[in-house]
Amino acid sequence: MQKGFFGRIQRVFVRIVGFTVAWRWAVVPAYLAVCLLILVLVGMALGRELFPVTDMGQFVLRFRMPPGTTYELTREAWIECLRTIQEEAGAGNIEISMGFAGQQAPNYAMNNMILFMRGPDDGQMRVMLRDGSGVGVFDLQEKLRKALPERLKPWLTGVLVKEGYTAQEAEERASQLKFGFEPGDIVSEVMSFGSPTPIEVVASSTHLEEARAFQEKVMAALQGIEFLRDVQFHQALDYPTVQVNIDRQKANLSGVSTELAGRSVLEATSSSRMVYRNYWIEKKSGRSYQVQVQTPVSRMTSTSQVETLPLEKVSPSLNLMVRDVATIGKGTMPGEFDRTQMQRYVSITANVQGTDLGRAAKLVEDAVQRAGKPPKGVQVEQRGQIKPMNEMFEALGLGLCASVCVIIVLLWAYFQSFRLALISIGAVPGVLSGVVLILFFTRTTLNIESFMGTIMSVGVSVSNSVMLITFTMMEWKKGAPVHDSAIRGAGERLRPILMTACAMTIGMVPMSLGLESGSKMEAPLGMAVIGGLVLSTFATLLILPAIYSIIMSLRLKGSLPFVYLGDVKFVQPSIDPDDPDSLYFDGGEENYPGKEGGKDGQAQKNGQSQGQHPDHIQQQNTP
Repeated sequence: MQKGFFGRIQRVFVRIVGFTVAWRWAVVPAYLAVCLLILVLVGMALGRELFPVTDMGQFVLRFRMPPGTTYELTREAWIECLRTIQEEAGAGNIEISMGFAGQQAPNYAMNNMILFMRGPDDGQMRVMLRDGSGVGVFDLQEKLRKALPERLKPWLTGVLVKEGYTAQEAEERASQLKFGFEPGDIVSEVMSFGSPTPIEVVASSTHLEEARAFQEKVMAALQGIEFLRDVQFHQALDYPTVQVNIDRQKANLSGVSTELAGRSVLEATSSSRMVYRNYWIEKKSGRSYQVQVQTPVSRMTSTSQVETLPLEKVSPSLNLMVRDVATIGKGTMPGEFDRTQMQRYVSITANVQGTDLGRAAKLVEDAVQRAGKPPKGVQVEQRGQIKPMNEMFEALGLGLCASVCVIIVLLWAYFQSFRLALISIGAVPGVLSGVVLILFFTRTTLNIESFMGTIMSVGVSVSNSVMLITFTMMEWKKGAPVHDSAIRGAGERLRPILMTACAMTIGMVPMSLGLESGSKMEAPLGMAVIGGLVLSTFATLLILPAIYSIIMSLRLKGSLPFVYLGDVKFVQPSIDPDDPDSLYFDGGEENYPGKEGGKDGQAQKNGQSQGQHPDHIQQQNTP
């Protein structure tokens, strides 16, 4: 024993360990039972996420005007959205605001699969808050979900009335205005694997109408979940169209082909670029410019204007219009076709607010089940972060179990005893319980970061356990009884184990606090390491000697259960003939069988036979 203040602590600790060893048959089962209760009761209450949700100070607003809205009106709505965000965030708290209104031109150097702009009625705005603004992104989004419709719907209604809509028609179209939020940081965007939101329910089929009918039932069920926000169809399913139905009999009598009528309508409603390309080359610079003819959008606003579009002359004396060979009417069609595995699909997107992704995923799955059985040929799946989250937890769970098994195999080879390898992982239940408790009390979810911290804690805990068992074995090897060697080994290793645990715990404190910008993503890792090490240190120092005392005092006899045989003395389980402590030590190369000190003589000296099991302990003869 050491002297001084730490010596007094060490003597008190030895007395406590002596108590746990004396009451080992009560302490060890109680330890395992408490750990099991913590893992079952508290662990089941933990939230689950793929990656920690952190406030990065930026987000993406996606607003969608009523289908068929012109680009000019979408641009004006973009400005109104920005004004609303500035008012809700406060003056001077918006650092950057940028985005797009309407679908970008096809010759613009941006991949449409990256930007996800569906048409002239679609708008996107990326907003970054000023550092130190004190405005929370998630709180701001909740305010905007209420403020944006309250401000933009009356504004849009007034604009539509000025354009000639009746008050009822204007209110009906303004009610189709939709708002949603998408992640602004690159980590959340990547973790969604192409989905605009963390939750996406996809129904695919060769018949789009059947997939849509089922998704409408799912939509009604999802809208009843209080933790979901921005629940909406990702595709525009009812985009307004002008139906031009050609009367083949009239067209044939007039000499007008379907191609000729379609080309005339396309040139007037879109541009001549859709029919043929025309380029003008500047001779001085050699640059080519595309030239096209198109009707201003403001002058093509009704079906009557389409009816009076002239057709190309089929004869000098015949001037035909579209209405002469076709009937014009209004209709709708999907404004966007998305495909997966050569099948069209309809998807519903949603954000999560007020709960973790794991619970939200369970609620979404229950809602899909309540929608009923999908029609034959309709395939339903969940995308976004749900599927990779489930795969991640399954893979990391298997990885944690595999790591423990590998540790047992390696320690089995190191100690040359399965008992000692089993004792070395005695603190692992304490590690898992410590991780669960600290995540529960800090309201942190179980995610990929906290899982990594758990695996790190298991490694450090096993390292401390190996250190204690090694010195315990040294005491046992010197002739001390099993119980006394467990107490002495724990007392000798008190300082090194405390130093190792305290050094790593203190080193993880800055990471767990997450004070710097962006560091909160790694905070669950630090918390998991701290919780796992604190509880595992107590388990290693106080419980592991009791586990050692029990296992090393038990012996399997036939098919009977483990029975207590009292104190046992050390016998090296090694079968290495060069190990002096082995039953098979041959005394070196100079000795030979039959000579004193040789292989046979050493075996006779130890009173052992060559056929004994290598993992052997011998009962101590007591008077």
